Amino acid sequence: MQDLNISAPDSTVQTEIYAKFFHGLSNPTRFKIVEALLNREMNVSQLVEAVGASQSQVSNQLACLKWCGYVTSRQEGKYILYRISDERVRTILQLAKEIVADNAEHIRCRTRM
Repeated sequence: MQDLNISAPDSTVQTEIYAKFFHGLSNPTRFKIVEALLNREMNVSQLVEAVGASQSQVSNQLACLKWCGYVTSRQEGKYILYRISDERVRTILQLAKEIVADNAEHIRCRTRM
């Protein structure tokens, strides 16, 4: 794995990569998909039901999540099953939930982001 040294003079590009990675979770539907996949593999139909979004929305958001490295897929018969690509994603979400819990009131009151 390549170490992205964000303190290097060319850190603008690397900082943008980190920002795009975190942007992968900034959409509520993508966040719900990742949360649902923490428990088990699911196909698109199961994810549609779990997150309450349309099939096209779920499919589009899965493409983004795959591109950023949050999820991966495999084919089983006629179904494509999606799962979390790396257990560290679980850690990222757990840490985020802890930080949000500590700062929920400030975050809730924030009007511009």
